[in-house]
Amino acid sequence: MTVEMHWPDHLLTLEDWIALPEDSSRSYELVEGVLVVSPRPVSQHQRAIWRLAAQLEPQLPSTHGVLTESEVLIDASPLPTIRVPDVLVVLEAGIDANQPRWDAADVLLAVEILSAGSRRTDRVTKFFEYADAGIEHYWLVDLDKPTSLAAYHLIDGDYELAAEQSGRMTVDLAGTGITIDIAALTSSRTDR
Repeated sequence: MTVEMHWPDHLLTLEDWIALPEDSSRSYELVEGVLVVSPRPVSQHQRAIWRLAAQLEPQLPSTHGVLTESEVLIDASPLPTIRVPDVLVVLEAGIDANQPRWDAADVLLAVEILSAGSRRTDRVTKFFEYADAGIEHYWLVDLDKPTSLAAYHLIDGDYELAAEQSGRMTVDLAGTGITIDIAALTSSRTDR
């Protein structure tokens, strides 16, 4: 039996967004009230999300934690923008409070893993949205060989490139040196 879902045919408010039915078959974001639907990440993308989160978490100070695919309220206007970065670093207190979504001001780091269909959005649109919202650090991971990471830091309202490379890199995240084995995000376990 096929169940027919009826999706909104109008610009959404935050209340409309919250009332949407649960659906884990696709990825959803809200951009100025427009519902944006895309396919779920494929296997290598999912592996990279998980492995990056696993590398980040133990290196963070106890005041911060890592989440994957959590909602971030970028713009709370009547026609809101809600993004769902692949990886977030946020305050541990908010995780303990079990927040359903995060205000951009409470996000230390947002990470997007580039994939077909998202490259321009991640490199251009989200780059400016996250900066405008005040997210202090933004990382872009490119899974094309060699896998690379570009780390940006917000300075005077604009992102400036702090580091970009493949292999291993150490980057400052709020006064803490974080080392990432970038190649390990995509390598098979037999290659390590």
